Amino acid sequence: MKALLALLFLPTIALSLDWPNWRGPDYNGISNEAFPASLPETLPIAWKTEVGIGFCTVSVVGDRVLTMGNQNEKDTVWCLDAKTGEVLWKHTYDCALDPLYYEGGPGGTPTIHEGSVYTLSKKGHAFRLELETGAVIWKRDLIADHEFELPEWSFAGSAFIVGDKVLLNVGRGGLALAKETGETLWMPSTETSGYATVVPFSQTNKDHYHLLFSAKGLIGFDSTTGKSRWEYPWRSSRDVNASDPVIAGNRIILSSSAGTEMLTFNKGDSTPTPVWKQHDMKWYFNPGVLIGNHLYSLHGTTHRPTELMCTSLDTGEIVWLEEGFGSGGLMAVGENVIVFDNGLLTIFKATPERYHLLLQQKVLEGKCWTAPVYANGRIYCRNAEGDLVAIRVINS
Repeated sequence: MKALLALLFLPTIALSLDWPNWRGPDYNGISNEAFPASLPETLPIAWKTEVGIGFCTVSVVGDRVLTMGNQNEKDTVWCLDAKTGEVLWKHTYDCALDPLYYEGGPGGTPTIHEGSVYTLSKKGHAFRLELETGAVIWKRDLIADHEFELPEWSFAGSAFIVGDKVLLNVGRGGLALAKETGETLWMPSTETSGYATVVPFSQTNKDHYHLLFSAKGLIGFDSTTGKSRWEYPWRSSRDVNASDPVIAGNRIILSSSAGTEMLTFNKGDSTPTPVWKQHDMKWYFNPGVLIGNHLYSLHGTTHRPTELMCTSLDTGEIVWLEEGFGSGGLMAVGENVIVFDNGLLTIFKATPERYHLLLQQKVLEGKCWTAPVYANGRIYCRNAEGDLVAIRVINS
């Protein structure tokens, strides 16, 4: 009866927005979609399905939800109906599960762009598929073609589209494929890569390029040529540079198990310099979100206690922290932050004054490292084993 009442009283709000790629349309983990001013005690589960072992999240365009998983040493790209979870199409290919100290499976999220879906497996299989049917437009085996050196936990970044190129965190300096044909356009090095996804960056209003968190440092590079403009050295334990940099104007927040720094460009600088450094906030594989002048994030690693914290952008000072969280991920809808860890969905209001809880609800069991997604009135969450749920927030 409680679930029925929650469903009946959910508001219908007109503004719905897609989430076409990892970290959303603005690559910052924040949606500008409408969100209810108040929430019921419990949100209804719209549907639940199985997609196979893995850690990638979902991308959503219109009525289509894309994700990936591994079953029986085969990866599958799933296209699901957003309202029902029904399988619209799937594409399956051979790929090792590779469970090294964890369950394994794909970590990169499908990217939806202009009617196509771009994916990267942990073993370097790259695809362009038709969004409507799942038909293969092109495919690449990047390890077989170029003998790239795999990082310890294999590839985990998602495809980033810019102009006529697909940019991937493959190789020490990244890789560009032609969007239309899949051919390799540039590849500075076949050495081992990091695990993050390419991020757009503007050093000034007229100077735009891209950032790549690679195995040994942060690289600012020209997407047209692949040429590095600068590199900021960054060493993490076992080269786990996995959390995307967070951008604040011409400032860059960079974090891993080694700690966190904010970098900036002073007038006339060609390379970034640190503004502040601290070791009490560490983003292991999921970055935080910047709302106003504060960062909201999960601090910790998979083998140490994790805390939810609010940090000052200007100083790096921790303003407040909340214990009891696990190694999960988060995103935001306006000033509402959605956290998912240990199967627990948490929604809180982003305010530096205090931790302002709005809702907490158990929705899955098992390991839940994957960041949630909010798109078109639904929250999507998954666990390592491949349970995927859609939680209805707004009737649509």
